[in-house]
Amino acid sequence: MAEKRDYYEVLGVEKTASAEEIKKAYRKKAIQYHPDKNPGDKEAEEKFKEAAEAYEVLSDPQKRQRYDQFGHAGMNGMGGFSGGGMSMEDIFSHFGDIFEGAGFDLGDIGEMFMGGRGGRSRGPRVRRGSDMRVKVRLTLEEIAKGCEKKIKVRKLVQCKDCNGSGSKDGSTETCPTCKGSGRVIRQQRGIFGMMQVQAECDTCHGEGRIIKNQCPKCGGEGIVRDDEIITITIPAGVAGGMQLTVPGKGNAAPRGGVNGDLLVLIEEEEHKDFIRQDSDLIYNLLLDMPTAVLGGQVQIPTLTGDVKITVTPGTQPGKVLRMRGKGLPRIDQYGRNYGTGDLLINVGVYIPEKLNKEERALIEQLQNSPNIAPGSADKKNFFKNLFGI
Repeated sequence: MAEKRDYYEVLGVEKTASAEEIKKAYRKKAIQYHPDKNPGDKEAEEKFKEAAEAYEVLSDPQKRQRYDQFGHAGMNGMGGFSGGGMSMEDIFSHFGDIFEGAGFDLGDIGEMFMGGRGGRSRGPRVRRGSDMRVKVRLTLEEIAKGCEKKIKVRKLVQCKDCNGSGSKDGSTETCPTCKGSGRVIRQQRGIFGMMQVQAECDTCHGEGRIIKNQCPKCGGEGIVRDDEIITITIPAGVAGGMQLTVPGKGNAAPRGGVNGDLLVLIEEEEHKDFIRQDSDLIYNLLLDMPTAVLGGQVQIPTLTGDVKITVTPGTQPGKVLRMRGKGLPRIDQYGRNYGTGDLLINVGVYIPEKLNKEERALIEQLQNSPNIAPGSADKKNFFKNLFGI
């Protein structure tokens, strides 16, 4: 890879050059090497890109200071150009703020510089309604199975009186200013001098049509605010903080445009029995001493109903029992299911704080029993199970 030239050398200015001198130098280079002036000349195109890169850095005081101190190495992470593989569209995108400040938009820039090559196709403007955001609270049971939620939202909807056209009698006329294109040609002064640019028509606001007889209900907008019942399908396995998109269920757009989307933020309700850990569920089981010592059956809740499990004799506090497949569905980033999590049962043993005389006497009888006192191995396993150490 060829070594990058010094940015000041590229623009032909001294390191002490003012911002205005740098701007003038860049303008001169851009006009000299512009692709439309040098069709098919790859060398001129590369020099045009090189000048654009140099100006992008030297016109920014922060980037220029860093470049003066560290050179090209100081540009890493500064949001400058990478150099390799840059397209002409990349350049115009980076310099959008320069041209838009003079009344251009990025589509105009692409057409102006590229002579229509690679620019956006122009035509009457199609408006898009705004997106809406709602929150939906779900129980773990709903998350486990997936569900449908019906919600009522206040939003912009299509006017029924004019079927969204905005016209009282349904008729529109071609805009006399732009002749239906939605765009007009204007003379605009930019850094390259006077130019012809396309801009949105002020008469029809880019739509190419105008309404003579406006609908009295919507005032010619084609939309009104009203309540709508929306059914949202929630897939199994979602989690709090996830956002689902319901296409086309946001606000309606004026005069038959494209509806926005409904963005659904998922919230989880706290469960009385379970703690969620990704696709696994955690249940804290507190055993009485006799059951922990002697073993037995205990009843455990699950999302599909209570089940009985067997506790083995001598079960220690801190032991974790696993019930496979009793958790929540696992979903990948595309919403596809790839299995089910587990139910993890954390075992605790309740030690009574108060005893009557009879109970105390029974415990005292056991105190000196050889099987009651823990050995060194028991101690090690106990703390490993309880605290993981």
